[in-house]
Amino acid sequence: MRHTHGSIEVVCGSMFSGKTDELIRRLIRATIARQKVQVFKPAIDLRYAVEKVTSHAGANFDAIPVEKAADIRSRLDSDTTVVGIDEAQFFDADIIAVSQELAARGVRVLVAGLDTDFRGEPFGPMPVLMSIAEHVSKLHAICMVCGDEASRTQRLVNGKPARYDDPVVIVGASEMYEARCRLHHEVPR
Repeated sequence: MRHTHGSIEVVCGSMFSGKTDELIRRLIRATIARQKVQVFKPAIDLRYAVEKVTSHAGANFDAIPVEKAADIRSRLDSDTTVVGIDEAQFFDADIIAVSQELAARGVRVLVAGLDTDFRGEPFGPMPVLMSIAEHVSKLHAICMVCGDEASRTQRLVNGKPARYDDPVVIVGASEMYEARCRLHHEVPR
């Protein structure tokens, strides 16, 4: 089953906001509709399973790990109508062109990723993907300090907020990251 028009949908937010759960929910619905689905993830994301996208809650979906965005082109089956891309913030800028090309070919492109890094700044290609998408869903987590709605990802190093000059990309989960609201998000300089 092909779509009449391609599109790009972005699911973004902080860590622990349910981005991958939402991506998987949409992928399952596409599968139920008998659409051909392929899912890609950055090869550096080894947190749960190499050939699956897996949410912190444990939901998973088969995925193909790729080193760079251009690899999606060569791994894509000709009859695929829905492409899922998880952890898009870790891809190079070519993920933008790949997403645009797929949508132009009539493919529904579902992208999930962090909209901001641990500093609270736009993360990798996500701002551009959000601006070119037909649909953007920003999800929120719960602040681990006050329980309010959280839109930030707090990186912790030995229980203390990571410093602004620390490396931007460090793949991890609850052992080094927390969801925080604007008030409780800290990035010492």
